[in-house]
Parts: sequence; structure tokens; C-alpha cells
Amino acid sequence: MSDQATIVAVSHQQPAPFATALANGNIFPVVDATWDNALDAVAQMQPAAVVAAAGAADLPAFEKLADKLGARQPYIPLIAVDPIADLPGHAIPLTGDLGRLVARLRNALRIRALHATVLRRLTADNLHSFTTNAPDPLDDATIMLVGRGGSHASLSVAFGERVSVVGALSIEAAAKHLNARDLDGVVIGEGFTPRVVDAFLTVLAEDPRFRSLPVIVTAGDAAQAYDLPNLETIAGDADQIAQVALPLIRQRAFEARLDRTLRAIESDGLIDAATGLLTLEAFDRDLATAVYHTQTRGGGLSAARFTFKDIPLRAQRDAARIVSRLMRKTDFGTLRADGSVVVVFAETDPRNAHMIARRLSAVMKHTMHGPKRDARNDPRVKVIGMMPDDSAKSLLVRLHDTTTQRAAS
Repeated sequence: MSDQATIVAVSHQQPAPFATALANGNIFPVVDATWDNALDAVAQMQPAAVVAAAGAADLPAFEKLADKLGARQPYIPLIAVDPIADLPGHAIPLTGDLGRLVARLRNALRIRALHATVLRRLTADNLHSFTTNAPDPLDDATIMLVGRGGSHASLSVAFGERVSVVGALSIEAAAKHLNARDLDGVVIGEGFTPRVVDAFLTVLAEDPRFRSLPVIVTAGDAAQAYDLPNLETIAGDADQIAQVALPLIRQRAFEARLDRTLRAIESDGLIDAATGLLTLEAFDRDLATAVYHTQTRGGGLSAARFTFKDIPLRAQRDAARIVSRLMRKTDFGTLRADGSVVVVFAETDPRNAHMIARRLSAVMKHTMHGPKRDARNDPRVKVIGMMPDDSAKSLLVRLHDTTTQRAAS
């Protein structure tokens, strides 16, 4: 890690009990500090990350340190080794095996580098668009809860108070969710044999798409070494499990937000950083161009509008991100001001558009979740084909006509 800035290691013991793990992982330079001089060390060294051994007695000093680091940009990871008290802010826990420290630190530094890239590419013109109204990343986070044991309900409630929860009663269902949508964490509950859990963790570790996901095992012991930097095995009640897991989930959701923001910047503002779909202005321009080309060159053009009943902005954006992930590269869409998602299918007749829209509806139906745990958010979809005399405006008018809207099957 020769191109990284200093890592500050904070502990009452000198050297820190985790110093050997850092050295074995070729993490350098590392500067030791005690809790008495931790704030001064951070101010002087301008570290890329801080690793701290924090007990209950150190909580006041830890909170001051977390507040100081949380106000700095780009993101400065704060990893707490074997914490025995509630962690404030963005502090990342590491419990048990120090062998995961280097991998977790490198993953956090990768997110720091991504944040630095986003900040570097901000200009005077787009600064306001991408830095205002930035809530807690947990507000956008979605996790998958896998399991069918007695703890499933309590875990669902504990996590559902802070993030959206997608349930999977089987490993097969979990695999489908992983491939269908972006997730910010996986919580594995009771109901599976050690062999099944081992196979699932092995698959996650071998797929680069999921390797950095926070993975929380709440039953049994993931004793083997998996290439999963954010794997935690946590025993305890649901609230204790959520307490350890949520900082990892927040970090992952922050990374996903940075990815979307970077794509939006690289598109010169054509992509909405909150949804991954086009902005309204960019969508209207693309639709007008698509209609013109279809009229002059021939071919088909269809559009679908997905609507939902009484869901908040968070769930609307969740639906839009699902569509953004699953729609074809030739298609384009946007989240409308009324909360509906509109997708245009290029070179597609209405019959094939209906098939595509039904598949998108089925995924949204089973993977989107609103603020109420048992609420159903079945999307309603309307699909139309372009008429010979259609304009972009008339196409949208017909699409928004609710008299012929029908439920998706």
C-alpha cells in the first residue's frame, strides 16, 4: 500500500494489539497513538484511515474522534477492533478474527478512493446538484434477510426500523434476489445446515459482484476463511446483531451512492444519481429523438409506465434502481414527478414490450419494499406502442391515460 497516506493506530497498548496484523498485510506507514493524543495525531498526520481498539471507558474519546473524522472529506474510515460499546456515526466494527482486518481496511480505503474521485470530478457547474440533500446512506439501503427460523421475525423488525428488508426463505430465493437487484448487505439467520451456509458463503466469495457485501451470519459459526472482508459472525439478540451490522451496511450504501454519482457526473448530468435512470430533461430529449428516428427510419417503439399505490420517495427510487439494473442497454427510462417509472423500449413492438414489462413487474413485486413490513407494492403497468402520427408529447399523454391501465401479472 505504498501510495496510501498514513494509518493511525489508536490503543492503550503500545504497540497496538492489532499492529502485527497490519504489518503482516504490508500496511504502512502506521503511526501509533494513545487515546490521550489521538485527536492530535489525526490533526497532524491527515490519515487515510484510523484503526482503534475501543472499550466502554474510551467511548467519550471515541465519539470525539468519530465526529472529527466524520466531518472530513474525502471519507476517512474508522475501524473499531472488538468494540464493547455502541459505535457512533460511521465507525466500522471488527469483531473476533484479526485476520480480516487488512481486507476490511483495504475495502474501506477503496471506498475512500472512490469518494476522492467523485470530489475531484465535481465542478462549479455540478457541485450543487451532487452535494446537496445528502441524507444518511442507510435511508437508501436495502438488505436481504435469509432464513426461516424463529429469529426471522425479530431480525426483520430490528433491521426494518432502519433499512428496507427483502426476505428469502431459501438459498435459491436468495440467489435470485442477488442477481435481480442491488443489495447493501446479507443477513443469514437460522434454518440452514452448516454445509448450506458454507456453500452460500463460498459462492459470495467467488463472485466479485458480492465479495465486498456485508455478510452477517447469526447462527452457527463461519469458521472457515472466506474472501469476504465484511463477513461477521454475531451471536446475540436481534438488536445486538443490527448494532454491529448497520455500520457495515451504511458503508456499502455509501459506496453505491458514490457509484451512481460518478456515473451521473460522467454522463454530464444526464443520469439521475438517485435512481440510475435518466433525468427528466434527458429522458424527454431522448424520447423526442427516438420518436423522430422511428418515424423516419421505420421500426418499432414501445413504452411502459409502472405506477404504485401510496409509496414514499424512498420506495419510488428503489423501484427505479431495480429497473435501471434490469432493463436492456438499448432501452431508457426515468422516474417521473408523480412517482411512476416510465421505460421506453427501442426497436420493440407492443407484444414483446408487454413480455419485458411483465418480467420487470414481477421482480419489483417480489423485491421492493415500502415503509410497512407487510405492505404489498404490486406495480401496475401500462404498455403502449407508437402510432404513425405520434409525437413524443402524444405518446406520453396516452401512456399517462389511466382509463386503460391494467394490473401487471
